[in-house]
Amino acid sequence: MGISRDNWHKRRKTGGKRKPYHKKRKYELGRPAANTKIGPRRIHTVRVRGGNKKYRALRLDVGNFSWGSECCTRKTRIIDVVYNASNNELVHTKTLMSHYVLPLGRKKGAKLTPEEEEILNKKRSKQIEKKYDERKKNAKISSLLEEQFQQGKLLACIASRPGQCGRADGYVLEGKELEFYLRKIKA
Repeated sequence: MGISRDNWHKRRKTGGKRKPYHKKRKYELGRPAANTKIGPRRIHTVRVRGGNKKYRALRLDVGNFSWGSECCTRKTRIIDVVYNASNNELVHTKTLMSHYVLPLGRKKGAKLTPEEEEILNKKRSKQIEKKYDERKKNAKISSLLEEQFQQGKLLACIASRPGQCGRADGYVLEGKELEFYLRKIKA
């Protein structure tokens, strides 16, 4: 039978019944939610209208997260789900969805790869060093973010839709948004 997202099986506003004048169509079907969990990557492809593909992420444990004020993006491990505005049950089951707050972190005892070390320890010209030193004078990181760095975890928000595109990408929370979510988590 299947769940359909049509409206012709419902009654009219007046309360009268509608006559079905065609059978159920493929484009009216309703598919089950992905309910992406934290775990080793498992993604299923779904064939959709027009022969296109959607990527159903059933399990994910990493994603690309950008730090807006510092203009840097890194592939990061997802540790936990901390807050969800719509349903607390999804926090308990650790379900990843768009616009959830979750902590990120590096693997315990993980060492930098040679490429990452090379980027950090790269020789720079005096002109570029001078430019960096000039930028450091004005650079300020909020105390809330510094606390999180000391704990080794950052609060971030998923911006992508794991059940549609098969990825959990997002951004690090900062400023007013971070304060808001910290209040919500404590309450």
